[in-house]
Amino acid sequence: MPILIAHRGNTNGPKKDLENTPTYIQEALDKGYNVEIDVWVINGEVYLGHDSPDYKVLLSFLMNDKLWCHAKNFEALLLMTKNKNTIHYFSHDSDPYVVTSRGIIWGFPDGKLSEESVCVMPEMYERPVDIELKNVLGICSDYVDEY
Repeated sequence: MPILIAHRGNTNGPKKDLENTPTYIQEALDKGYNVEIDVWVINGEVYLGHDSPDYKVLLSFLMNDKLWCHAKNFEALLLMTKNKNTIHYFSHDSDPYVVTSRGIIWGFPDGKLSEESVCVMPEMYERPVDIELKNVLGICSDYVDEY
C-alpha cells in the first residue's frame, strides 16, 4: 500500500479556503495521512500558504515525520536545509522530478514512476489509478480518501 499524502491537507477534494491551515493539516494527520504543505519564510518567521505566506507557525510545527514540506521561497529552503535532520522538505517549480531531503523521488504521473517515487496529483492527468500506482512509494493527491 503506498503512503497516502494529503495535498495541502485535502483528503476528499480541494478546499481552497482550508488548504495549508494548521487545523486542516492536523485533521489530515489525525486521519492517518501524511501531508504535503507549502512553507514560506519571511523575515525569519515561518508561514504556510500556497500562493502567499498566510498562516504563521512555529518552526517546530514542521518537525513531523508525516509532513512533506514544499519550500516556496529561497529563505524557506535555506531554513529547512539547516534543519535537515528534523524536517522533510523539497523545492520545485515545474520540474518533472525532484528529490526530497530523504532521497525520495517526487514526480508527476506523466513521467516514469517507481517504487522509490511519489506520484503527485494523478487526478490531474489522463492516467487511471491502476496497478502502476500501486507500485509507487506514495501518492500525493487532493483525494487520498479514494485510495
